[in-house]
Amino acid sequence: MGAENESAVTEFILEGFSGLDQSLQLFLSLVLLLIYLTTVMGNATIIFLVCVDHRLQTPMYFFISNLSFLEIWFTSSTSIKLFVILSSGRRTISLSTCFAQCYFYSALGYAELVLLVVMSFDRYVAICQPLHYAAIMKPQLCIHLVVATWVTGMTLSSYRLVLVYRLTFCGSNKIHHFFCDNSPLFKLSCSDTSLLWKIDSVLLSLVILVSLCLTLVFYMGILFCILHLPAASEKKKAFTTCSSHLITLAIAYGSCIALYVRPSEDVSLETNRVVALLNTVLYPFLNPFIYSLRNKTVILALNEAIARATMQLFP
Repeated sequence: MGAENESAVTEFILEGFSGLDQSLQLFLSLVLLLIYLTTVMGNATIIFLVCVDHRLQTPMYFFISNLSFLEIWFTSSTSIKLFVILSSGRRTISLSTCFAQCYFYSALGYAELVLLVVMSFDRYVAICQPLHYAAIMKPQLCIHLVVATWVTGMTLSSYRLVLVYRLTFCGSNKIHHFFCDNSPLFKLSCSDTSLLWKIDSVLLSLVILVSLCLTLVFYMGILFCILHLPAASEKKKAFTTCSSHLITLAIAYGSCIALYVRPSEDVSLETNRVVALLNTVLYPFLNPFIYSLRNKTVILALNEAIARATMQLFP
């Protein structure tokens, strides 16, 4: 009888925000669509500008363009399905699609945490070792760091996927979330998940806290170097760059810690859903504006690109 029940679960139902009024859900779907399109266009613009403008072909913008590429896929892994849920009410998702979403969400999330460490290291070298910056941050090293970022994300996510595949589902198929994550899947499973909870919680906490500590170490070194800069203009420029980065770091790590760095079984699913919106929707939306589109060099490159496109369209 148990085997029959397990094999009967062929799809899940993502509840999303089903408690909200239908008209409010429709309104939220339009807001989400606007935010998603802005996120994709903003990040795609950064990637395009870095590729075509030689002034932006530096290690810092190389890493930022990779972050933009990552953010497009990270927000797409959850936002598209959430838009479908809110706009049409189609909440079903197959087991294979659910597991795939869980994998890519985790892989991209892990990769982003590692990339944030890499970007903080780049800023540390640029501000604290300016004379050696070009010698240290060579193109080969930058490429190797980005490749290592993606490999680390996919490897760690593969381990989480193994945990999910060990689960059996023989009861309710309703996931109290708007995407497939390990926590709601563990709560839904009829398997003994006590050991899996602990393994998953330790792995997530370790990755988040280690990356956070490394990032803070680099930024503390940056702060120390800034305080010893002789010129006030140099201090202001360095503070402006780092402060904008710290805003995004606060959102990224704050949401991750709220979601994952505590005993997973104690996490409220309501809290999980709300905080997850910060991580999957708001953070990717803010990144293009905070990291790049406030920068004078990027704005100049964007204006020149628009002017060239206008000249070609309307000679």
